[in-house]
This record gives sequence, C-alpha cells and structure tokens, in this order.
Amino acid sequence: MPITVAVVGAGPVGLMLAGELKLAGVESVVLDRLQRPSGQSRALGFNARTAELLHQRGLLERFLAEGRPVPVSHFAGLPMDLTKLDSRHKYTLSMPQFKVERLLEEHAVASGIEIRRGHEVVGLRQDDDGVAVDVVGPDGEYELRCAYLVGCDGGGSTVRGLAGIGFPGTGPKVHGILGDVESIETSVEYRTPLSYPGGIFGVAPIEPSGFRVTTVEYEVTPGEQDTPTLDELRESIRRVTGEEVELGQARWLSRFSDSARLADRYRAGRVLLAGDAAHIHYPQSGQGMSLGIADAANLGWKLAAVVLGRAPESLLDTYHSERHPAGRSVLTNTEAQKAMTFPADWVRDLRSFFQELMAYDDVHRHIMEEVTGVGVRYALPGEPSDGGDRTSLPGRRMPDLDLVTAAGEPVTVAELLRGGRGLLLILSDGVTLPGAARGWADRVDLVTAKPVEPAPAAAVLVRPDGHVAWAGDATDGERLLASLTTWFGPARG
Repeated sequence: MPITVAVVGAGPVGLMLAGELKLAGVESVVLDRLQRPSGQSRALGFNARTAELLHQRGLLERFLAEGRPVPVSHFAGLPMDLTKLDSRHKYTLSMPQFKVERLLEEHAVASGIEIRRGHEVVGLRQDDDGVAVDVVGPDGEYELRCAYLVGCDGGGSTVRGLAGIGFPGTGPKVHGILGDVESIETSVEYRTPLSYPGGIFGVAPIEPSGFRVTTVEYEVTPGEQDTPTLDELRESIRRVTGEEVELGQARWLSRFSDSARLADRYRAGRVLLAGDAAHIHYPQSGQGMSLGIADAANLGWKLAAVVLGRAPESLLDTYHSERHPAGRSVLTNTEAQKAMTFPADWVRDLRSFFQELMAYDDVHRHIMEEVTGVGVRYALPGEPSDGGDRTSLPGRRMPDLDLVTAAGEPVTVAELLRGGRGLLLILSDGVTLPGAARGWADRVDLVTAKPVEPAPAAAVLVRPDGHVAWAGDATDGERLLASLTTWFGPARG
C-alpha cells in the first residue's frame, strides 16, 4: 500500500496524528530514530481539552483506567478549581507521558499503522508531486517517497531544520532539573511548586508509585553532562530551599530550561510541523503535550481531505493560521507564569495582586480556559488572526451536549464525532436546511436531535476536530453552503 504521509516522531503527537489520518482513510508511516520508546515521563498528564479530543475518538476510557483525574490545576502556583470548568471533563488527567505513548501506540498498531523504530531522517527534498526523504535504518540508508511529511520530532526537530523553517524566540535564562525518584524524605513543604530565595522546588506523585522532583534555579550554570546526576539534583534542592533531602533511587533524570520558541511557519510546501517541533516553552501548568495533541487533531482531518482530493491544498494554510496563534498564546501565559514565580521580593506584590484578581469568577474562568485549552477559538475566514469575537460560537469547540435522536436514542456530540467526519446537527424544530447540503453527505453526517438542555444554536456545522464552523437557522442557508465548501471542499454532484 503506498505511503501518502510520513510522520517523523513516535511520541504522543506523531501517534495521534497517524491515528487521525488512518481514521480518515489515509495511510501513513511513523518513523522514529529511537530503537524503542524512551520510557521517559517528561510530561505528567494532559488537560481537559485533550480529554475531550480523546473522548471524541472513543479512546478516553482506556486512559482513565490508567490515569488519575485531578480536579485542580494552577497558574504560577495559584490554584484553579477545575470543577468550575465548562466541560464534561473537569480535571487534569495525571498520567506519565510514557503511558500516553504506550496507549496511543497500541491504538495505532491495532489500526494497522506501520511504526518504524530505529529509522532516522537525515535529508529531504520536495517537489510538486511529493517529498523524498532520506532515512537511515537498521539495514542502511534508503529513500522514502511520500506526498507529505510531518515533523513531530521534538524541540530539536531535524525536519524543521531540513525544511528551512525558522525557530525564533528566546534562549535559556534559568536552569531546571527533573527527576523521577522512588522516594523522598524532607521537612520542606513541597506538594505544590513553591518559590524559595534560591528558586523553585516542587514534588508531584507519579502513578503507581514514586515522585517527580523539580527544581528551577536562576543564574546558575548547568552541569557539563547532558543528563544530571542524583547528587546534582540533591545539591540543587539544597541551594533552592536551604535544606537537605533524602532521595531514593532515580528512575530518570533530565535538564530543562525556559527557552521559548515558535516556528515562524507551521508549513513549508509539503512539509509541516506539529508539537514541540513547532513550539517549545517554559513547562508551567502542564500544557506542552496537550498543545501538541491539539495540533495533531487540527491537522489530521485537513491533511486527509487534501490527500484524498476532497479539499484544495489551501485548506492546509488554515493549520498555520489557527494553530500558530494557539502556540503563541501558550508561550505568552507560560512566560507570565515564569515572571510571577521569580524568587524576588518585588514579585510578591504582583502575585498577591494577581491572586486577588483570580477571586473574580470571570478572571478565574478565563485563566482556566487558557490553561486547559477549552477556551481556544479559531479565527474564521475574514476575521482577524487573533480569533476575533471570543464569545462567538463559530470557531469555538462544540459543547458536548446530551441529545436524543429522532429515533429516541440518547447520544452525545462527542459520540457523533467518533467517525472523524464533519457533523451537521439540527437541534431545533422547524429548521429546514437547503437540499444542496446533501452534496457533502460523503464527508458530513446530517443528524437531527433534541438537546436535553437548551442548545446554543438552532443548527451547527461541526468540524471533525470538534470546532464549530457555522451556527445558525433556516435563514442562514447560503452561509452554511459557503462554510461547507470552505472546510469540506466542493459538493459532490
């Protein structure tokens, strides 16, 4: 079977993207330079928006079985009550990254997706017909030909460099160490990341056992080795807190910094970027892995529509116009959190003032929606790139309403999106849509259902990623047909 898309990187983002392509009927191959999964737990969980995306694909239950829903999060260490979130999933799912990778890989393999481990991309050339990729595998070097190439290969992305895509931003100003240890003994308060005169110290439990230890120091020169030692982590904790700690055996140790960079374009011809290959940022509030998975959910159905000839190639331009601002937003909020956790006296008043602001429901909700991803609104064609009217339903994610179909069966919006197709949903009596809308029946499901609670609109057109493309009633038929054409290509005869 021909390879239409090559995905570089078998992390959560690459595996999610490959799954989205397969669901839409497009074959891909996943290349990863590592011989086996790293087993690292760099990310410790994902946010509510990722839970929604996995629920839309029928995958969430297997993650809930191995993860731990936590109804709180934080912004620069200031707590947020996620039970107030406007989502069916009012939690952060605590789950080490290696478990997320394993479950997504199991799903990919069960779907028939080929994963080639120990295959490293070393060159690429693209023309009008596709991309030629030079790969070094266990049996030597070979050329792989594909229609499109997507780099999901991390912050040091080889694909990004070979494609000549710029990665502007700021370099490191702080030095951090992450360590997964079997035990920790200390009298220091550590259950949430706290600022000390020497920096930041925090500890989080890792399921089923062990602890994630994090330190952040300012104006400290990192050690010469790429991987820190356990003694180096102990010394860092002592410098930050002024106290000694007892650490059990380390399962994994790594360095990180506050480098903040955003690719200047997410697409260069037939080469695209997703995940950390497109953006890196200071790790605050656990947004990194979720940001990348949302990239994959946005790109997958669009790339599939173009590959299958159902939509023009210009649809891929909306991937950059929608996800680049989302990446910029996360960089902005993580830089703000970094400033608020700086270990200096002048920051205390800033934190105190910000804490007062978060007592207001609207402020609290806005920050929660930012950190959890549920507040993302994409600018529609013709709107400003900053997303335009953030309160408008089109562009926002569709609420997961409880519905009753015309046959009297209960169903939710998320369940109607399981097939990865568009959804034209009629929610009110008396709405008659133009017959021409049936010209998209091969790509868009038409469903009539009654909402259990009041609906936000009489009818909605929902994209495969769960975002609303159009909302209106029987008087908006012309606008509906225009939206169908924009997002799903020309109608069939």
